[in-house]
Order: sequence, then C-alpha cells, then structure tokens
Amino acid sequence: MKKLALVSILFLFNLVSAQDNVNYEKTNILKVGDKLPMFSYLNEKGESKNISEHKGKIILINFFATWCGPCMQEMPHLESEIWNVYKNDNFILMSFGREHKLEETNAFIAKKKFTFPIYPDEARAIYKLFATQFIPRNYLIDETGTIIYTSIGFKQDDFDELKTKIKALLNK
Repeated sequence: MKKLALVSILFLFNLVSAQDNVNYEKTNILKVGDKLPMFSYLNEKGESKNISEHKGKIILINFFATWCGPCMQEMPHLESEIWNVYKNDNFILMSFGREHKLEETNAFIAKKKFTFPIYPDEARAIYKLFATQFIPRNYLIDETGTIIYTSIGFKQDDFDELKTKIKALLNK
C-alpha cells in the first residue's frame, strides 16, 4: 500500500511539473529566433542608455528580484562562472531588477558585492518586452541581435547549457 501511495504521489508530482513547464513556456513573449527589441534603461548612475549601444556584442539579459530565492541562488553563478570569465570579451551581462528602483539595485550591488551590471526595471517596462511572469529568466543574444537561448528558473543543467552556448559564441 505504501508503494502504491508513493507511486501515486510521484505520478502527480511529475504531472504537475510537466504542466508547469508548459505554463512557463506560455509566459515567454520573446522566443529563440526572435530579434532583441530596442529599449532604454537606467544605468547604475541613473543615466538613460539604449540597448543599441551594445550592438555587435554577445548579450546575456537576466531578470531577477531581490526577494526571489532561485534568483539569489543563480546570481553568484552569474558572477563567478559567466561575468568573471567573459567580461573582457565581446560580451555584456545585463541584469534587471524587476520592480526595483535604482536605489534598491545599487544597495543590492553594494551588499552582495556583485561586479556585473545590475539595473532597475521599476515598472517592468523592459521585462514586459520579454515575458509575462516568472523569474529568474535569461535571454542570450548573439552578435546579430538574435535570441539564441532562453531559460526560466534556476536549474544547474540549464545554467550549464547557457555557459556552453556563451563559450561557443565567443570562440567562433
């Protein structure tokens, strides 16, 4: 009887997980093969910048929130395994604090000692171009401005695939 109960629980868990994956994908506005939309953002000094300033670079756009557990799990990996490895290459990492003000993102950087760029997206203006819900999210854009990889949540396998794709792009 215990085995039957365990099998039933595992079946239901897998069913819910499969449904969640489908729902996650439905929240993508931009998908692999789409072009990066043009948008403006505030840098850490509060200056307005435009994504077009990074034309021709490999860009990783990350969306997070300071209250998000999986985001906080992912961010040290972004720092050590991606930013510290590729920051001197033709690569830019842009992390946007969804619903965070400039003061909040700057305080977060100071507290966590991250060195990669973290910008505010207080009204979800940038996030809304990419997705409808769920964080963390990553969008890898090649030098032509085409999205070549997306991920939702933080899973080590997905993160490893992201690193592999970045390395391949930069070693062309």
